[in-house]
Amino acid sequence: MIIEVKVPSPGESVSQVTVANWMVSEGSFVTKDMELAELESDKATLPLIAPESGQIKIMVDAGNNIAVGAVACTIDTSVTNGIIAEAKPKNIVKEVEKVAVVKSANEVNSEAKATPLAQKMMIDNNLNIEDIISGLRKITANDVELVLANKPQQITKQEIAQRSEERIAMSSLRKKLSERLVSVKNQTAMLTTFNEVDLSEVIAIRNKYKDEFFKKHGVKIGFMSFFAKAAAISLKHFPNVNSRIENEEFVYPNFVDLGIAVQTDKGLMVPVLRNADTTPLFELELSIFNLAEKARKHRISLEEMAGGTFTITNGGVFGSLLSTPILNPPQSAILGMHNIVERPIAVNGKVEIRPMMYIAMSYDHRVLDGKDSVLFLKKIKELLENPVLLINDGYNAINYQLGL
Repeated sequence: MIIEVKVPSPGESVSQVTVANWMVSEGSFVTKDMELAELESDKATLPLIAPESGQIKIMVDAGNNIAVGAVACTIDTSVTNGIIAEAKPKNIVKEVEKVAVVKSANEVNSEAKATPLAQKMMIDNNLNIEDIISGLRKITANDVELVLANKPQQITKQEIAQRSEERIAMSSLRKKLSERLVSVKNQTAMLTTFNEVDLSEVIAIRNKYKDEFFKKHGVKIGFMSFFAKAAAISLKHFPNVNSRIENEEFVYPNFVDLGIAVQTDKGLMVPVLRNADTTPLFELELSIFNLAEKARKHRISLEEMAGGTFTITNGGVFGSLLSTPILNPPQSAILGMHNIVERPIAVNGKVEIRPMMYIAMSYDHRVLDGKDSVLFLKKIKELLENPVLLINDGYNAINYQLGL
């Protein structure tokens, strides 16, 4: 029986996707629930899953676009365990040859890698990597063409060391991201304000409770959850920062849906923590961990990335000391975290070494004045340098009890 495997919908308004990568070879045996390919839209990446076991026939090459609902491949369920039924003996030789070529290519892959296009050309022409070149480098389609032109002897180690270029088409996701970044620069009046935070108290809390937290929840307690909680509280104190422009109106949500920027191999993705202002810190940490893992594994849905009111991005994980984060439209502001560096600072008239972090907030000056942006960033600084305030929505408990 031949089963058609159709492209699933990534979400509303998405009419086509790009086949980013086939994870199986043409004619190979696949099993039920196996990931066959990665499909990429301008908003997210999703897997193509095998509905049944059998032999696959690929209908569209990697790198090409295909409409949602169209047939990406077919699966012949009459083939079991890679052996074709007797009714189709004429295909056995061809399939065995292809399996042998793929196997040979994979055996040499420990020493060299080939692009998807080069690998397909080798399979189609019964070549393996040893036929192309010996040595440690990535084989390109141009190398395969040289072999087919009977010029393998011209590929030498000296040529390998020569300067070269490789052109790779932009993915739909990267194209969309590029368009959004350019539109932000052109359509907003973006400014950035800076401050610095002494993270001594936060680090002390993490060190004190890290083992107990991991034992209880199964994840390590990080810095992002503290910043997320501080930002959520500060947004309730400064609702302008949580607002946006929509048509010719200012929109002020009475909730905080916090976007957390996550770097993946497909580009930057921003999962959203719903109702972060009413969520305990430990639940924020668990949600951040789970959403980040889903994003990196390309299993994040459009719904999980939609509707944020404010975003936090952390360039510090890559060693950034200071930067100006770019807005995530239609939001009006974004908080940038950076590397923690021990620096000498003045504390009560004395010089002390403290773990310091520069923080930055970019904002749309059409929505926010400098005063609100500066005071918002100062509020985050205050909350992180006095973490006990995080449990009282940013208010000093003693002052509250004294009516001050």
